[in-house]
Amino acid sequence: MTDISAAVSSSGDGVVITIEVTAGAKRAVFPSGYNEWRKALGCLVKAPALKGKANREVIAIVAATLGVPATNVRILSGETSPIKKIMVKGADHGVVMSGLTVALGDA
Repeated sequence: MTDISAAVSSSGDGVVITIEVTAGAKRAVFPSGYNEWRKALGCLVKAPALKGKANREVIAIVAATLGVPATNVRILSGETSPIKKIMVKGADHGVVMSGLTVALGDA
């Protein structure tokens, strides 16, 4: 089993996840793997990296995967980069780790 703990950390407000986004993919998948070198979970989105479209899809797919409202998910850093820090407000670290580990096993 892949250890993804370096990509997920607790914050005072919730949980921060480091992701590596590939925009313009054929299908949307999160998590789509783990980049051990970058310590980031993969995220494939169909939307192009144009006018915030990919960022909006990233927020939607992360929220759907974790079962939280999209209003609880925001991009902390990396708005114009493929490497992003995502805040999941009010989330529990253990629950997020468990959900991502299960989802990664299915990817």
